[in-house]
Amino acid sequence: MARELLKGNVAIAEAALRAGLEAYFGYPITPQTELLEHLSARMPELGRVFLQAESEVAAINMVYGAASTGTLTMTSTSSPGFSLMQEGLSYIAGSELPCVIVNMMRGGPGLGNILPAQGDYFQVTRSAGHGDFHPIVLAPASVQEAIDFTVLAFDLTEKYRHMVIIAADGQIGQMMEPAELPPMRPARTERPAWALTGAQGRAKNIVTSIYLKAEAEEAFNLKIQARLQEIKRTEQRWYEYATDDADLLVLGFGTAGRIALSAVQTAREQGLKVGLLRPQTLYPFPDDRIAELAERVQACLVVEMNAGQMLDDVRLAVNGRVPVKFYGRIGGVIPMPEEILNVITTEIDALAVRS
Repeated sequence: MARELLKGNVAIAEAALRAGLEAYFGYPITPQTELLEHLSARMPELGRVFLQAESEVAAINMVYGAASTGTLTMTSTSSPGFSLMQEGLSYIAGSELPCVIVNMMRGGPGLGNILPAQGDYFQVTRSAGHGDFHPIVLAPASVQEAIDFTVLAFDLTEKYRHMVIIAADGQIGQMMEPAELPPMRPARTERPAWALTGAQGRAKNIVTSIYLKAEAEEAFNLKIQARLQEIKRTEQRWYEYATDDADLLVLGFGTAGRIALSAVQTAREQGLKVGLLRPQTLYPFPDDRIAELAERVQACLVVEMNAGQMLDDVRLAVNGRVPVKFYGRIGGVIPMPEEILNVITTEIDALAVRS
């Protein structure tokens, strides 16, 4: 299909429709409201379910109910709204229900502001509800990736019967870029065997997150952990640039990673041996590739739009092989390529002194 100029929020909404979204439940909050607005018009046109809930708490529990019937369902929100969804997310994980959640991150903590930020990294990768689980987390850095990752999110959530979060900062939702949308998938005619579709003529299905006996709860958790191990083995994704001879490896996700790439490209033009790795999955984190690169580079530099959250995962992957430095802007401030280039130059000079 031809490329067209699309706003990130609209692109995600339309991509979800074309990937098979059947029911959307959400509540407006900046900077993701255009996503909800687009679906409010398009879903009824296609005979699908759109419902603006009275709150984010209501929206995520509507997702829970619809997902129980095997319906492809989604919600979208921004950071404060995502916080309100935590209990519902844990119930969904505890019931093994597929669904897609878009979190268009903004400045915080608290009500914060409506500017782009990446302060939800811990929340989306570690604490999306209580209990021993991780969602699959995708982090786009462009409108085209937002489209592609939305389609991927629906594929992964069904493949693993496991929730998928698209974690994008507000810049991705608000920016406009040329991008190509996928074709419309045909409507589904069947439901999964586990879904609650009425038990007439078959044994009843039970969707629950309650396991009152410790042994049963442990067995269920071991099942989740086995699935997470499979996901870690097979679903690590990243973008890599100029790492073959790099002395310094720069890492960043989403908008921060995209801006860091511009700085790395300029550094390369100046003859500096710098490479970039941008995680596209925040969970599973691309530990394996980062560990490999840590054997070859002399240092790492993590760039984020927060106070240093992905930094912890990079340090775990590097495992002390080389120093890991950090540069971050917080509160909705977007780092500029020149800032990052200055840090890169400083770090390269320090490596030269040490060697």
